[in-house]
Amino acid sequence: MMVSISRTPTTSKILPNLSIINKQQPPQYDHQRKILESQIVSLLDSSNNLNQAKQIHAHIIPLIRGYSVQGPFMESVTLYNLMRRQGIGPVSFTFTALLKACGGGGVILGMQIHGQVISLGMFTYDLFVGNTLIDMYVRCELLDSARKVFDEMSERNEISWTTLIVAYARHGNMEEASELFQGLPTKDMVAWTSMVMGFSQNAKPKKALDYFEKMQEAHVKTDEVTLASVISACAQLGAPKYAKWIREVAENAGFGPENNVIIGSALVDMYSKCGCIDDACNVFDKMPEKNVYSYSSLILGFAMHGYAQKAINLFEKMVKTDVKPNVVTFLGVLTACSHGGLVKQGQDLFEVMEKDYNVTPNADHYTCMVDLLGRAGCIDDAYDLIKKMPILPHAGVWGALLGACRIHKNPKIAEIAANHLFELEPNAIGNYILLSNTYASAKQWNDVSRIRGLFRSKGLKKNPAYSWVEGAKGVIHEFLAGDMGHPRSLEIKRELEDLLCKLRLDGYKPVLSCVPYDVSDDEKMKILWGHSEKLALAYGLLGDSRIIRIVKNIRICEDCHVVMCGASKVSGREIVVRDNMRFHHFHHGVCSCNNFW
Repeated sequence: MMVSISRTPTTSKILPNLSIINKQQPPQYDHQRKILESQIVSLLDSSNNLNQAKQIHAHIIPLIRGYSVQGPFMESVTLYNLMRRQGIGPVSFTFTALLKACGGGGVILGMQIHGQVISLGMFTYDLFVGNTLIDMYVRCELLDSARKVFDEMSERNEISWTTLIVAYARHGNMEEASELFQGLPTKDMVAWTSMVMGFSQNAKPKKALDYFEKMQEAHVKTDEVTLASVISACAQLGAPKYAKWIREVAENAGFGPENNVIIGSALVDMYSKCGCIDDACNVFDKMPEKNVYSYSSLILGFAMHGYAQKAINLFEKMVKTDVKPNVVTFLGVLTACSHGGLVKQGQDLFEVMEKDYNVTPNADHYTCMVDLLGRAGCIDDAYDLIKKMPILPHAGVWGALLGACRIHKNPKIAEIAANHLFELEPNAIGNYILLSNTYASAKQWNDVSRIRGLFRSKGLKKNPAYSWVEGAKGVIHEFLAGDMGHPRSLEIKRELEDLLCKLRLDGYKPVLSCVPYDVSDDEKMKILWGHSEKLALAYGLLGDSRIIRIVKNIRICEDCHVVMCGASKVSGREIVVRDNMRFHHFHHGVCSCNNFW
């Protein structure tokens, strides 16, 4: 881009061309620059009145900005030094131009310029210079320095506050972001959106929804970015009550699925993750325009809910349109095959990815294939596939193999997978637990003790298993395994005892192998009935909702799966459980996964 500088009659004869040269410099550039500098120095030496000096100054400043924006950046510094040597003082615009160019990594030079600001004195309290300093330090990842500049500013505006709020949120420091937000005198859409997005991206969906609700109460306008962030938060939380409300807000703001493909696609993803796959289909069908994200979201949705054939059918429909599948699309359809046990279909799709659709399989796609083979009991085939990978397998690949070994009680290959995981993720306790549970399933109790001692010696602690269920008026109730601290714990205990009696009459037999401890059967039974999803189920049964929706942070165990099936039969309720892998829809004693998960 060429930016021409207007010339005054006084200087035009001496400076015939001050156009800014872009990044693609011609060979003669160095020579032209030296001539230009010589002309400027000569003109400054010959100027004999203030007006001429101001005119020269007016030419130099745009040059500094031009070089700062388009490069080479050091030329702007050269011009600044030239100004200072000739006794011409900078204006705030000079510093903002120089500082903007330092944000790309030139922090040392940025600090030197900051020193110039302080030494000159007159710009220390300049709002625009202060904001640019904050921005420079933020882009250089020096948030403490940015905060110090902010704290020392005598005047601030919305940019001062929001730049720091966004930076703290992006770095996951929502405590500092919240503190600043509370002190912000006028909270506009950008500030509110920063908070909603920050909590959503930092796995605090309930906080994100709380802030969005307050934003609505404050009658602050909502845009596409805000909605995308709160939709993501709702998807993480998996709460249908919020899903319906957010969709209404989106439509009222003019961002319904009928007229916005981005929000429409996000709504498909949200409904899928909230267990409302029918609503996801409804949104998808209403979208006149569909992109690869729209299709991929619903394909992934079908995969999560165990509708493997529907996922494959939608994929086949998609490839007949102008929308081409990408890496995410194939991740979805391969996951569907894995969850549905469709080994042949999965292998065929994996085979044509690159050949027919020019999508190169990455490590995540290999993870799906290892999971597909492993779940089907083809442990050796899964291990052989890993050994033949043209790329380095990541932790997900070995984790899929280890998980399959636990399901099919194969401690030999489990050890191989675990050893790779211990190298890749030495402090991930889940890998130690999976290996320990694999040994437990094979009744190798000495190995169980050895692995538990290993992760304890490393100071690793097991993350507590917890589940949450939506109660009356959309209130979320959280339960930890074995924790009876809920205000209605006595009622929950009685409900569990009553459910156990009904299930035993219906033929229930506990799956004691789900307890990876060498203890008595009675103790195992006690542990099993303290699982967090059973506590959440009991609380749900106390209410009158036709559908009980439970979200769990780890994989549902086999015994809980049996109990959920039985509970849906004896209670006549539909039970939907979302664990960290997929959804299970229990209805009339049958699960949508057909007991393959």
